[in-house]
Amino acid sequence: MGNGKIRLGIIYGGKSSEHEVSLRTALSVMKAVDANRYEVTPIYVQLDGSWVKGDAIAGQLPERIDALRLSPGNKEITADNDSTGQQLVPSSKPASLFSIGQQVDVIFPVVHGPNGEDGTIQGLLELANLPYVGTGVMASAVGMDKWMMKTVFAQAGLPQVKYVGLLRSQWEKQREESMDKIEQELGYPCFVKPANMGSSVGINKAKNREELAHALDIAAKYDRRLIVEEFVNARELEIGVLGNEEPITSVVGEIIAAKEFYDYEAKYKGAGTELAIPANIPEHVSTQIAEIAKKAFQVLDGSGLSRVDFFWDEQNDKLYINEVNTMPGFTPFSMYPMLFQASGISYSELIDRLVQLGLERHADKQRNIVEAEELE
Repeated sequence: MGNGKIRLGIIYGGKSSEHEVSLRTALSVMKAVDANRYEVTPIYVQLDGSWVKGDAIAGQLPERIDALRLSPGNKEITADNDSTGQQLVPSSKPASLFSIGQQVDVIFPVVHGPNGEDGTIQGLLELANLPYVGTGVMASAVGMDKWMMKTVFAQAGLPQVKYVGLLRSQWEKQREESMDKIEQELGYPCFVKPANMGSSVGINKAKNREELAHALDIAAKYDRRLIVEEFVNARELEIGVLGNEEPITSVVGEIIAAKEFYDYEAKYKGAGTELAIPANIPEHVSTQIAEIAKKAFQVLDGSGLSRVDFFWDEQNDKLYINEVNTMPGFTPFSMYPMLFQASGISYSELIDRLVQLGLERHADKQRNIVEAEELE
């Protein structure tokens, strides 16, 4: 922070089906940060997994997402200039996280899905001893794996729908037996999901045995761990969590999907979906959601941010936790920032708070003794 500015590195892109979503998030964050407080360095993870670092950016970025697709060796990605003639989009070169460490003070990873919010990048950041925004390795990994997350929630006594976990190898070797078990324990309809995909990718609703087999075949293309959940006729509610050891929560929002469920098309391409913020629900439901969300966040040892999703069976007044998303969509029009906007925290302030929370969590870790002390 030699010039008084926080040197913020933003990692985006990634070897993931959510690459495009990450680009939109990165552009939104870069445009929103206060240029008087931050010096931003773009760090792009290409689809092939290679890393490219741009020079530190002075001023705001242009509107186009394409400008963020840094490629190694280019002297300039674009000739876009601001009114002062200052270059907006940096030159770029191949990079590794360890070489970047001396050039940034804190990292904001906005890589979604596998190889991003599942603890992999977080593990690299830990090895590089770099402060970063968001949850750590364990919380990220458990939060990404729906099967493991549900196991942890069950241990903590959190209310959730019934489910069956299944390995891809089990499904391939024991198709009939697997479907028999699902039918006996869950019945129809049910939802079939890859355990480790975000943004509703690979999820399908099965209403009979034929659809169940098809849904499991699709899910098995995305992951070796599969999960099947019982269907509950419920409203889909979401809440934001912000903080470290003493988190706060946002207002509750509701997903009103035009389709049968909130899939990838509905989530990122509109498809008639509506967001109700705040949700029109009784106060006791909002209070219960906030309490369970905080507990789930703390059970995972969350830090920074998470969006916690719920099902509310209005007819029977029963609440079920669905999942914790440890790196939710983060454009100004994504649910998580909108929930806090409605709670009185602007998008730019949210970024400021998350950066500070990342620095605080890193400072706390530095208190740990790394060498065994001799016993007296």
